[in-house]
Amino acid sequence: MNRLFHVPLSPFCRKVRLCLAEKKIEIELIEERYWEQDPDFLRRNPAAKVPVLRLGGMTLAESTPICEYLEEIYPDPPLLPGSPEARFEVRRLVSWFDDKFHSEVTSKLLYERVNKKITGQGYPDSANVKAGAKAVKFHLDYMGWLLDQRRWLAGDHMTLADFAAAAHLSCLDYISDVDWNRSESLKDWYAKIKSRPAFRSILADQVPGFLPPRHYADLDF
Repeated sequence: MNRLFHVPLSPFCRKVRLCLAEKKIEIELIEERYWEQDPDFLRRNPAAKVPVLRLGGMTLAESTPICEYLEEIYPDPPLLPGSPEARFEVRRLVSWFDDKFHSEVTSKLLYERVNKKITGQGYPDSANVKAGAKAVKFHLDYMGWLLDQRRWLAGDHMTLADFAAAAHLSCLDYISDVDWNRSESLKDWYAKIKSRPAFRSILADQVPGFLPPRHYADLDF
């Protein structure tokens, strides 16, 4: 059995889960308390990070290399476009969300409000939360601008860029930190992507001590 070691509210784990589900690769989800640095887990990934994927006898770490490996081994349906220019745009946006968005928003909202409590690191830093709440507006506006010009974030077809963005936003949506009224284009895009079968297991996630808002699993908001 293929296995994915993950935590439910990790955008990097969710990105990999979406790719696996979209390509119809069956996996067993193993929730990993990576911060406890269990020796067995450290043997799988000395960086002590999730996700870690066991697939066909291989142990794979780091979300973007995992997703690109899956794209090479399981090319249907494609999540990277055919031309080098189009692939560059997808990779640029994946980097945008996993680096810039993560640093400015996810780490300051999700990690402060949820991860600190789960990992026993104390209370949220109000300055970080305030900074994240301010920064997310810029990012939502940028996504809305892109979607006013394109069917999907990177072009006319759904790609890994959409999964990277949806992974981060779905985590923030779980804690009601996304203003979906800020952009109708963005809201329509998210409704479209969370209606895909690949999103079902993510919408079913439950984190003890944190209940999602009513609209979280509502495909029509």
